[in-house]
Amino acid sequence: MTAVVKNQLNQLSLDAAVANGFFDEMFGREASTLDHYQKLRGAFNQITHDDFKTKRNSVDLAFLRQGVTFNVYGDSRGTERIFPFDLVPRIIPAKEWEHIERGLVQRITALNLFLHDIYHEQRIVKDGVVPAHYILSGKHFRREFVNFAVPKDIYIHVCGTDLIRDDKGQYMVLEDNGRCPSGVSYVLENRRAMKRTFHGLFENVGVRPVEHYPQELLKSLQHIAPAGVAEPTIALLTPGAHNSAYFEHTYLARQMGIEIVEGRDLLVRDDHVFMRTTKGLRPVHVIYRRIDDDFLDPTVFRRDSMLGVPGLIRAYRTGNVSLANSIGTGIADDKVMYYFVPKMIEYYLDQKPIIPNVPTYLASEEADMKYILANLEKLVVKAANESGGYGMLMGPKAAKEEIEEFRKRIIAEPRNYIAQPMISLSTHPTYVDGGFEGRHVDLRPFILCGEKTVIVPGGLTRVALRKGSLVVNSSQGGGSKDTWVLYGDE
Repeated sequence: MTAVVKNQLNQLSLDAAVANGFFDEMFGREASTLDHYQKLRGAFNQITHDDFKTKRNSVDLAFLRQGVTFNVYGDSRGTERIFPFDLVPRIIPAKEWEHIERGLVQRITALNLFLHDIYHEQRIVKDGVVPAHYILSGKHFRREFVNFAVPKDIYIHVCGTDLIRDDKGQYMVLEDNGRCPSGVSYVLENRRAMKRTFHGLFENVGVRPVEHYPQELLKSLQHIAPAGVAEPTIALLTPGAHNSAYFEHTYLARQMGIEIVEGRDLLVRDDHVFMRTTKGLRPVHVIYRRIDDDFLDPTVFRRDSMLGVPGLIRAYRTGNVSLANSIGTGIADDKVMYYFVPKMIEYYLDQKPIIPNVPTYLASEEADMKYILANLEKLVVKAANESGGYGMLMGPKAAKEEIEEFRKRIIAEPRNYIAQPMISLSTHPTYVDGGFEGRHVDLRPFILCGEKTVIVPGGLTRVALRKGSLVVNSSQGGGSKDTWVLYGDE
């Protein structure tokens, strides 16, 4: 049985990593195991096929019992699913991680400076770096908060930046998630599962820990407490049990030792926020909100919102409660703004981007529009404010009818669309249908901004479980892997 696993991996290195022209995380482009995967490869070669299946079943059962799930909206098969998890971890050597970390710190620093600027002096607009109409027409730009001073001048406290690797193995930023990024609970649960399943392997390989993320998140939230509050009460505001990330909300609240609340559990009195408890009202000083701006306060934003707290924005404006992430960060989440991030880095930091963007075309620019419409069958088209793999055209894989439908949408609303070339995402050996095959992956590290910027080593490696698919989102049939960042390079 050992030979079965070994031979399948050998076959993968030749067929998937080379013949298909993709960069493979384990085998690179040369069909030989990369140095930092050697110990893992040796360990897996000692596992029989039956033992491997037993370990997989054990992890699936543990996830089921612990409720490690996500919700899928509008699916006739039911909404709640176990998050698919693959036991072959992705490994990142130390030098590679250092490069990623420096690039992410650079990027989040520039994004926070950009947000502070456009809500205050707007120097980047006046200097002609970012045209004003792109900001003013942004769905998530909040005019109401121009000249409002957010606590400690930090707008994005939690960011999930999606990274991919092209066919040469170069890391590129696919997008920034600066509103309510999700997925870190799976990072933590995946690690727990791997430690139980391969407990002897971690010391041998030398894997850096991720378990301290909740404590680092808590420190970031405590850092933005209102002035004069020495021991702030912090709460996580959730839309409720039907939200796709509800498992994560409950998980993080429990790990941080803070209360999880819904809008109905909070009230505002004299511009202060209180939480209803069995012992009466308790003041709340910091809210880690997992609700978009539109639903936070029905007296300011959407009047039909049943998720928010009437008066919350007034309390926020008076400085009696702090929010993470800050209101208005969504404009940095806009896929059109993504195009300008390299310019932001050069403008604010006088540096070249450490991790490049994917080449991007803006449909609202005349020359770009002509190129996009002439090459739709070759491009990936994305709606500016959609997520989860929705609102997207994969030109090379799309039917003619779908391409023509997107053509009409782009012409009707050019500001709402960007286009990019189809990038050959790297592959990784993944257990599928009784054997190992290459499947496309990306990486979402989580960045925390508080007194200092902290990036827990690793992140969520998402994997497209469907053969040939480049869409890794869980809502589109994707799964995940544990991500091992090594102390050394081997």
